Formats: sequence, structure tokens, C-alpha cells
Amino acid sequence: MSLFKNIFSSKKKETLDKGLEKSKTSFFSKLSKAVAGKSKVDDDVLDNLEEVLVTSDVGVNTTLKIIDRIEARVAKDKYMGTEELNTILRQEIAGLLSETHSGEETEFTVPQNKKPYVIMVVGVNGVGKTTTIGKLAHQYKQKGLKVVLGAADTFRAAAIDQLQVWADRVEVPIIKQKMGSDPASVAFDTLSSAVKQDADVVIIDTAGRLHNKVNLMNELTKVKRVMQKVVEDTPHDVLLVLDGSTGQNAFEQAKQFTKATEVTSLAVTKLDGTAKGGVVIGISDQFKIPVKYIGVGEGIEDLQVFNKYEFVDSFFG
Repeated sequence: MSLFKNIFSSKKKETLDKGLEKSKTSFFSKLSKAVAGKSKVDDDVLDNLEEVLVTSDVGVNTTLKIIDRIEARVAKDKYMGTEELNTILRQEIAGLLSETHSGEETEFTVPQNKKPYVIMVVGVNGVGKTTTIGKLAHQYKQKGLKVVLGAADTFRAAAIDQLQVWADRVEVPIIKQKMGSDPASVAFDTLSSAVKQDADVVIIDTAGRLHNKVNLMNELTKVKRVMQKVVEDTPHDVLLVLDGSTGQNAFEQAKQFTKATEVTSLAVTKLDGTAKGGVVIGISDQFKIPVKYIGVGEGIEDLQVFNKYEFVDSFFG
């Protein structure tokens, strides 16, 4: 039986279990080969485990940390059976995630003392940025919050159109200009409109080009500066969206974006279609930026608030 069975809504947990199914199956088939014929955790098992973690997209640096922790426990306990390995792994990975995630959020909430609460969403094209914005808007609206979207990715007509589709679907207002307009101008209009409408949450989409980091940096800095003319200390959250199915490439994108702008939270999408769910562990550990949301399915409800205990429970359950 799951350790956390009673904490989480069963429907949400089922979706998470299903979304991580491919990652879990792949991981455990590798793990069972790693310990085949072994009754105790020795150097061979640890070497094999290292390979299992790296090939499960946990990332080299995070893998080495996990192996060090397990080695320390083996040395202390003198004897550790391979049947205990799953429990130990689960504990150590939960411990690692705890260093980045102090809270145990399970709900979509925004601070009440910041109104409107402004989220600027960044990430390369194709990672599920617009879909994440749409699903976030839906979740906040379900909570009775008034949401306004801003289409500041003005370099692609498709981006504006796609955000409009989501705005219509969720039935929230969208502020947009024609393709090629100044993104900062769209952000300014969006915040001005949100203040007039007494909105609770503003979500601003931005362009996802990474080919020139300097341009991207300048553009995002300008968008922030202009927003602050309307509402001080904005954006309150800079959310970087990463495609979990790209594995190590997601690390690279996180590296580039954290250099280009100050990222305060992460959303990892498309985990349901991949066996690379381990990437969440590595990204969370390496960048010391909390993973706030994970995408575990196509449905409008399938964006979840990331909870380290739920995640580890589903991955190792």
C-alpha cells in the first residue's frame, strides 16, 4: 500500500501514477537487471545503479550525489540487502528533493498580498508553454480567481492564435496586438487592463527563441521593466517551461534560460509520453529552482502542482 494513500485525492494520484508509468517501468526493469543474482549492495551493485540512474535521465551530478548517500548508508549499516535498495533510493531521492522543495503544496494558489499576481512564462517553442498557460488559467479560474492572459510572444502568429484558443476555451480575457508588435508594449497593456479589471492573476506568454541569448536577455529585461511601471516588483514569478520528454536537452535549456533571466520556478511537461521522468529529479537538484508544476497528460486537468512526496511515491510505488 502507498505510504501517502490518504493524503492525496485518488483521482489526482491515479493520473500521476499513469503519467509516470513509462518512466517507472523503464527504471525498474533496469534496476532489476542491476541487482540480478546479488543479495547485498556491494560495489558492483552501486556501479550498476549509477548507470541505471544516468540512463534514466537523472543527470550525472545528481546521480553521483545519490550514490554517495547510498554508499554512506552501506558503510554505516555494514550489510544492506538488495531488497532494501528500493526503499533506500526512495528515501534519499525524497531527501534530495526536500533541499529544493521546502513546502508540500498540493493546490494551485497565489499569495493574497500580491494583486494582481503576475507570472511571466518563458521557454523555447514547442515545450508546451502555451498549453501550460491555458491549463494554469483553467486551474486558477476553478479556484474563483479572475485571470487575464497576455500574448507577448509576438514573433509568431501561431503563438498568438494558440493563446487565443486557450483563452476562449477557459473563458478568460486575453490582451494581444498584431504579430511583430513590441512584446513589452503587450505586457504593459495586459497589466494596465488587469489592474482596471481588478484581476487576481496575470499570465504573460513570452517569445521562445534561444538562438541569441543576448537578444533574449535584453527583451525579457525590457518586458520586466515596462511591467514594473504598472505594478511594482513584477513579475512575481518567472516560470520556465521544460519538455520532460527531451531528457538531457531540458537540462541544457534550463542552463541557457537561467543565464538569460532570473527564473524562479519550473514546469516540466509531457512526462506521460516518455520514460525520462527521472529528469525532474536532476533538474530540481541541479538548478536549485523549485519544480512547481508537472504535466502528466493531455487533459485540461492534467497539469498538477508538483509535490515531492507524491512524485517519489508514484515513481517508486
